[in-house]
Amino acid sequence: MSDNTAMAADRATVLFFELFSGLPRQGPGSPASTRQALELVPGVGARTRVLDLGCGTGAQALVLAESSPARIVAIDLHPPFIDALNREARRLGIADRLEARVGDMGNLGLADGAFDLIWCEGAIYNVGVETGLRDWRRLLSRDGHVALTEACWRKARPPAECVAFWEAEYPAIRDTATLLEAAEGCGYEIVGHFPLPASAWWDDYYRPLQDNVTAFRERHRDAPDARALADGVQHEIDIWHACSEFHGYEFLVLKVR
Repeated sequence: MSDNTAMAADRATVLFFELFSGLPRQGPGSPASTRQALELVPGVGARTRVLDLGCGTGAQALVLAESSPARIVAIDLHPPFIDALNREARRLGIADRLEARVGDMGNLGLADGAFDLIWCEGAIYNVGVETGLRDWRRLLSRDGHVALTEACWRKARPPAECVAFWEAEYPAIRDTATLLEAAEGCGYEIVGHFPLPASAWWDDYYRPLQDNVTAFRERHRDAPDARALADGVQHEIDIWHACSEFHGYEFLVLKVR
C-alpha cells in the first residue's frame, strides 16, 4: 500500500468514527429489546459467562450487567469504544464482572467451552451468520445459547430503491423464515425470536445519528470525502424512513443442539 493510499484509508477511518462518535449505541436496538431477549435465556445467574461480540460502546453489555448477575466479557475492534466501556463499568462499580477487551470476532483466541451465552447485537454480519454460528459454537458450554440480531426482509416485493440499497450494502439479507432455517442448519434450536420495533431504530439509533450527520456535514462543508460519507449515511436513514415496513432486525435466541 502506498503512503498516499494509507493516508486516505486512515482519513476515511477517522472520519467514520468521528461521524459515529457520541452515539448511545452503534446500531439499531434498545434496552427493552435486550431485556426481552435475555428473558428467553434460562438460568442466567452469577455463574453465567457471557461473551458480547461487536460490543461497540457497550449499550447492550451494560443492560445485561444491570439485568443479571452474569459475568461479561465484551469485545470490539475499536480501542476507544473499549476504553469508554471500561470507564463506564468502573464508574458503575461493575468492573469486577464486566470486562471489555479489544479483539476481532473473526479471530477469537478464546478457550473452548469458555462461555454459556454469546451475545451479538447488530454485528454478526461482519463475519456472516453461518460462519459466526459455526465458528463460535466451540466457545459455548454444552447447553450454551446465542442471542443475535440480524437484518431481515419483513414483507415481499419491497420498493426498488430498498432492494438496491440492500443489494449494495448487505446482499446476504433474507426473510426471517430463511434465517431461522440457516440457524437450525448450523446446529442450533430456536428458543425464540421477535422483530425489533421501529422505536429501536429511530429513538435509539437513527435520531441521534441524524443529529450527528447534520453537525458533521456543517463541520466538513469543504471536504468532498466527508460529504460523500455523510451522504451515504443520510441515504441509509432516508431508506429506513421510506421502507421500514419492508425490512428490519430480527432478534434470535438460539440453543446449542
